[in-house]
Amino acid sequence: MDANPAVDESVIQAEVLVLGGGPGGYTAAFRAADLGKQVVLIERYSVLGGVCLNVGCIPSKALLHTAQVIHEADEFEQHGVIFGKPVLDIDKIRSWKQSVSAGLNDGLARLVKQRKIRLIQGTGRFTSSNTVEVQTETGVTTVSFEQAVIAAGSHPTKIPSFPHDDPRLWDSTDALELTEIPKKLLIVGGGIIGLEMATVYHALGSEISVVELMDQIIPGCDNDLVTPLYRRIKKQYKNIWLQTKVTSIEADKKGLKVTFDRAESAGGTSDKGKGAPESELFDAVLVAVGRRPNGKLIAAELAGVNVDELGFIAADKQQRTNVPHIFAIGDIVGNPMLAHKAVHEGKVAAEVAAGHKAGFDALTIPSVAYTDPEIAWMGLTENQAKQQGIDYDKAAFPWAASGRSLSIGRKEGLTKILCDKQTGRILGAGMVGTNAGELIAEAVLALEMGADAEDISLTIHPHPTLSETFGFAAEMITGSITDLYIKK
Repeated sequence: MDANPAVDESVIQAEVLVLGGGPGGYTAAFRAADLGKQVVLIERYSVLGGVCLNVGCIPSKALLHTAQVIHEADEFEQHGVIFGKPVLDIDKIRSWKQSVSAGLNDGLARLVKQRKIRLIQGTGRFTSSNTVEVQTETGVTTVSFEQAVIAAGSHPTKIPSFPHDDPRLWDSTDALELTEIPKKLLIVGGGIIGLEMATVYHALGSEISVVELMDQIIPGCDNDLVTPLYRRIKKQYKNIWLQTKVTSIEADKKGLKVTFDRAESAGGTSDKGKGAPESELFDAVLVAVGRRPNGKLIAAELAGVNVDELGFIAADKQQRTNVPHIFAIGDIVGNPMLAHKAVHEGKVAAEVAAGHKAGFDALTIPSVAYTDPEIAWMGLTENQAKQQGIDYDKAAFPWAASGRSLSIGRKEGLTKILCDKQTGRILGAGMVGTNAGELIAEAVLALEMGADAEDISLTIHPHPTLSETFGFAAEMITGSITDLYIKK
């Protein structure tokens, strides 16, 4: 008998296996490696970064910046700076967008090598509670692991009755390919993803219509934050149909025929849905009605991991699933499906796997819509405070009183703060306006540190900046504001 049998090279041993190389997955892999673990990272695509880096957050922000430049050039004519009508080279715009993602892809690849992580390109599925089978281009590889982190992400929701084999029917990935600029584009879903793509394609020349089932755009956000955006795009877009649903989409030689129905059951008594036609023809339709987790696609049940009917995998504060040595993070564990949530969960999972005491205990997860104007919010929304019967003080500082906002030709924004009526502590905050997404971090830190309105109002903010609107809103709570007159 051979005392040294040949090692089966198709079986790879891992202390920590990470399934999925998106923001949460690569973060978990990097942190586990930094803590001394031998890590194997499985990613189905040829580059790391997942949806966010390759077909989501990053390329969309590159295109949104393009849209911002186009809009600003157009709007500054009234201020005496006149540019010619922009000439769009779609191929160059697409190449620039792709170069942004490629540069970050290269950086991640270097970090994998520096940390001596074994990266396997292929599609992974569990075969037991300690093994994953990976289908690669060259065959099947089995990875045996001591601990695993599931970071398999999500995919765009598809409505079964729609003609998905028609190239004129898009999801968000298709929209970011920028293969064409349709003359008439319908956005199905008035949430963040749909409205960001509407911003891009409007700037590039498409006639935009938006249809949303609920009675406001970005339904999870407070109406007073949404209103400045709604008023602006109402003037820019051909149609915004609220409380309206799409009942069918049919392929036609001349376009996609979309049939609408007023959604009386959506709630409210608004007449915003009136005016929607019975049907209309569009050159392209983007369906942006949410995302679904990939829990059903990885055979997690063969590892004993509980997966619900929607594909979500439950995890505790240490990101453990019901199988103690298997963790789950990111979109697959539940909403909000945001990269920055996944990153923090990835660090927690890696630290717990390495024997450290860690837990996900963030007091809030900020949300940002990178529209024009941007909307950002964190903590308790006003809608939630009312539903929960929480006694709060509210202040909303109008950006029409901000020198910085006026100096960039924009005045529609506002900054809102909610504070506990008894203690003054920050409960929530939101901004709508230019660069709102950059401003919300101060509010998040204030909430995490237990700051109250006085702490914020006594913090000297640089002038003139948009950031000082947060300080002004706090001064409205404490009654010390001088930039506005508030009758006692």
